[in-house]
Formats: sequence, C-alpha cells, structure tokens
Amino acid sequence: MQYPEPIARLIDSYMKLPGIGEKSATRLAFYTLGMSDADVDNFAKSLRAVKRDLHYCSVCGNITEDDPCPICKDKTRDQSRVLVVERSRDIMAMERMKEYHGLYHVLHGTISPSEGTGPQDINLESLLKRLEAHKEIQEVIVATNASLDGETTAQYLAHLIKPAGIKVTRLAHGLSAGADIDYTDEVTLFRAVQGRTEM
Repeated sequence: MQYPEPIARLIDSYMKLPGIGEKSATRLAFYTLGMSDADVDNFAKSLRAVKRDLHYCSVCGNITEDDPCPICKDKTRDQSRVLVVERSRDIMAMERMKEYHGLYHVLHGTISPSEGTGPQDINLESLLKRLEAHKEIQEVIVATNASLDGETTAQYLAHLIKPAGIKVTRLAHGLSAGADIDYTDEVTLFRAVQGRTEM
C-alpha cells in the first residue's frame, strides 16, 4: 500500500536532509501530521525565514542576518588573527568555548580530490583577498577537521599564505581524555605528538 500523496511528498522532503533515511523520514512525516496547525505553521515559517533572512557575510562567509556579521563588525576582537573553519557551525563551537577572541573565515567545505572539490569550490579566494587587504592580520589559524580532506586543505592554505609572511598555525589535535593509544588512529597520534607541550 502506498502512502497518500501529501505524506509521500513530505517523506521525500525529509529524506533530503542529511542523515535522514526512509524510516526516519516516515516517522517525521507522521509526527508532523499529528502536530497542531499552529506548530506546523511556525515550523514552515521558520524554514522560510532561514532561507529568506540569512545570507553569508561578505567578509568572513559566516551565516548572518546583517552584513557584515556581528563578529566582523566587532572592533574589540583581535584583528590580527583569523581562524579558518570548514562550516559556520564550527564558529558556534569556538564561540561557546569563550577562549578565542579573534576573527573567523568560513571555507564552506574542504578540498577533496575524491569528491571532485578543488580550491575553486570553497571560499578561498575571498580569504586571500582579505589577507592582502588587511595587513594587520598576522596569523591564520587553520581549524579544519583532522580528516584527510581537512589536512589537504590545511596544507594547501599554508602553501598559499606563508609566502606572504603571515604566520600559519594549526589547531592541535590530540588524544581525548581516557583514550587508549592502541585504539587511536595515526593522524590523531601524529597531532598529539606534534602538539605536545612542555610540562
């Protein structure tokens, strides 16, 4: 038996979300069916508002309602450092930490030869122009993930930026508390050794 067309379309819509398969989409569709009209209206309004009201900051590429974004406009932040991340949600994680007070730049992805993604496919050109235009930037902190694509992107960034005399650093990636060395992957172990500090 097939689902009625409105439910089938809603299931298909939910399946377009990352990590949502057919079973989860079906569960969400039937949950939506049981929601009040007011809740469904608010849900739909929220979806429309995200697409209508948010855009990318012309300076850093973060999602924002204003351009430039509040972080780029904040002159109390350290203007000499730019932390480069893969996605906007990475900025949210860094801001929750409350330890970094510099600026950001969002790449919106990584260089991934296996996925066919090259330097031209990420928000790299605007970073290079930004570094050229703002001579007060003395350090670029690369905070891409500790994956093959993240490492590839980090190395490529360092290759492009270092010749300009700007310091390029990488976030230390290491062992999590309680981790067994023999169960830890090589990239994490390498980062743990490289990022070691004196005791």
